[in-house]
Amino acid sequence: MLRGLSNALSQTAAVFDRAVARSITRRTPAAKSRSRSESLGHDARMVALEAIASAYAPFEKDDAAFFGEPTRRALRVDARATHVQSGTTYERVDVRWTSRTQTAIPELFERFHATAENREAAARIFRKPRTGASSAGRPLAILIHGYRAGQYGVEQRVWPIGWLLDRGFDVALAVLPFHAVRAESGAARFPSSDPRITNEGFRQAVSDLRDLAFTARSEGAPHVIALGMSLGGYTASLLATVEPLDFVAPIIPLASFADVAFENERLVGSADEQRAQHAALDRAHAVVNPFARASKVDPHRVIVAGAAGDQICPIHHAEKLSRHFGSDLVTFTGGHILQIGRRDAFRAIGARLRDLGIGRA
Repeated sequence: MLRGLSNALSQTAAVFDRAVARSITRRTPAAKSRSRSESLGHDARMVALEAIASAYAPFEKDDAAFFGEPTRRALRVDARATHVQSGTTYERVDVRWTSRTQTAIPELFERFHATAENREAAARIFRKPRTGASSAGRPLAILIHGYRAGQYGVEQRVWPIGWLLDRGFDVALAVLPFHAVRAESGAARFPSSDPRITNEGFRQAVSDLRDLAFTARSEGAPHVIALGMSLGGYTASLLATVEPLDFVAPIIPLASFADVAFENERLVGSADEQRAQHAALDRAHAVVNPFARASKVDPHRVIVAGAAGDQICPIHHAEKLSRHFGSDLVTFTGGHILQIGRRDAFRAIGARLRDLGIGRA
C-alpha cells in the first residue's frame, strides 16, 4: 500500500513537472529559428561548438587562470532587519560585494559588464546579531537557487532556513549572475543556448561564491558548506571541484547541459548527428563541467539528493553526480516542483553534518 502511494505521488509530481518544463524549456519552431545557435543545422553547429571548445581548452587544466583566486571582500550592507526564528532573534542582512565581470573570452566582456546590476554579487544573510565577538565561530551554509529564481522572499520559503539556524549555522541565500537583484528586466540571460555565456556565467558564479566562502573563513567561520537546488545543484557540484568545501549537497541537481539539450529536443538531424552534437556540447562546456575535474571534497562530505518523479532534472542527473563524487545518493518521492518527501533528504544531510561535527545537533 505504501509503495502504491509512493508511486502515485511520484506520478502526480511528474505530471506537474512536465507542465512546468514545457513552459520553460520547450521551444516552438519559430523561437528556434530566431535563436542564433538553435537555427543552425548539424554541420554549422559542429563547427561552432568545436570552435568554442578550442577557445576554452587552455583554461581546462588551470582553475586559477579561469576562476581566479578567492579574495576577501568587503560586504556592503544594502538593508538590515530583524528575523525571529524558533524564539531566537537573528539579524537579516542584504549584502553586495564586488564581482568579477572580466570574461575569459575578451569579446564577451561588454555583454557581461553592460548589466549594471550584475557587477556586484549579492546575498541575503541570516545570522546572530553582530555584537562584539558573539557570532564569531559560526559555520556558514551557502544556499544556491535554481533557474529564474533567487528572489529573496521566495527562497526564504523554499529553503529550511530555520532548520539550519537551529543547527548553529549562519545562512547565506546567494544570488546567481543575471538573476533576481542581479538581473535587468526581461528573460534570464544565464544559462544560455550559447555555451560561451553559460561558461562565463559559471565562471562568475564560482568566483563570487569562493569570495563569499573565503570572506566567511577570514571572519572566523570554522566551516563553510554549500547546498544547491536544480541549477544551484550544478553550481554547488562545480564549486566542489574548485573549492575544498566542508560539505556539499546538490539537491534535484542539473548535471549535464548536453543531456538537457537532448531531453528537450534541442539537437537536430539524425540519431548519429544528435549523438555527435551531444558530445560536442559536452566539450564546449568542459571548462565548467563538474565531471571534467576531480572533486576537492571528500566523498563522505557529499550527499546528492534526487527526486524519483523529477521530469525537469530527471533522477539520472543526481545518479551521475553521485557516481562522480563517490557519494551517497538519497532519493525522495516527489518531483522537481512538488518536492514531496524531501524531508528525507534533509534528514540525511542533518545526520551527516552531525557525524562530521559541523554545526550542532
